[in-house]
Amino acid sequence: MPAVPSCILDPIRDQFLALLPVPEDRHPLGCHNPRISDAVVFDRLVRVLVFGCGYERAADEHCSATTLRRRRDEWISEGVMESLRLLALAAYDRMIGLELDRLSADGCITKAPSGGECAGKSPVDRAKLGLKRSQLTDGTGIPLVTEPAPANVRDHTLLPATLDRFTALEQALGPLPEHPHLALDAGYDYRIVHDDLASRGIDARIAPRGAKTPIQTGGRWVVERTNSWMNNFGKLRRCTERRRKAVEFFLALAATVSTVRCLIRRAWTLYRWNTRPRNSRIR
Repeated sequence: MPAVPSCILDPIRDQFLALLPVPEDRHPLGCHNPRISDAVVFDRLVRVLVFGCGYERAADEHCSATTLRRRRDEWISEGVMESLRLLALAAYDRMIGLELDRLSADGCITKAPSGGECAGKSPVDRAKLGLKRSQLTDGTGIPLVTEPAPANVRDHTLLPATLDRFTALEQALGPLPEHPHLALDAGYDYRIVHDDLASRGIDARIAPRGAKTPIQTGGRWVVERTNSWMNNFGKLRRCTERRRKAVEFFLALAATVSTVRCLIRRAWTLYRWNTRPRNSRIR
C-alpha cells in the first residue's frame, strides 16, 4: 500500500521524473551495476516523508539507504523539488485559482532531536531542540512559502524573509496583487512589522497583543489548518535532518503533496478525467 494515495502520488511522480536530467554514464568500461530507477527512489523518499522513518527503514533489497541519501543529494543540488513545488502551484492557479489577495502567515514549532542548522532551543518544549516553520498561505490555505528556522527565533523576525520569497513567486505565477491583505496573530504586533508591511504595500490585519481575539478573525484559521496538514508528515513533525537544504527538500515535497491533494479535491466537482477518484474525500 503506498504512503500516499495513487491518485496523488502518480501525477507528482510523473512530473518529477520529467524534470530530472538524463543521468551520465561516467564508468570508463560501462560494466558497473545498473542505476536504480528514479521512480523507485522517489517512492521511498515519500515513505520517509510521510512515516518519518529513517532511511534504513525505508530501504529494502531493491534500494539501499545509501542510494536514498545519494540520490536525495543529487536532486537537492539540481533544485528539482522546488521546481516541482512551483509547477504544482502554477497548476492550481491555472485550474482553480489562488486567492493571492488574501494571505495568512504564522509560525509552527516541531521537534528536531538530531540538531543541525535549523534546530534551536524550543521555548514550548523545555528548551529541547526544535524546528520552526514560518508558513505563508493564500486565502484558502494553499502553502505558498515555508521558511525553516531554529525554534528559538521569533515569528516576526522571520516575516521579512517569508515575504521576500512570496515576491519571488511572481516569476512562476505571474503578476501578484499590489495590495494584498495579510492576517497575522498577536506574535507579529510590533512596530517594526507594521512599518515593514506598510513599505511593502500590504494591508495587515494583526491581532493586538494582550487582547483575546478569535482565530476566525481576519481569516487566520486557514494557516493553522495548513500547519496541521504539514504536521501530518512524520519527517516534519519530528525532523531528523541536520542540513538546511535537506529540510527544505522535504518541506517542498510536503507542500507539493498538500497542493496536489487540494487541487484534486477542488477539481473533483469542476472537471472529469480518466483517473478521477470515486469521491472527493482524499486523505
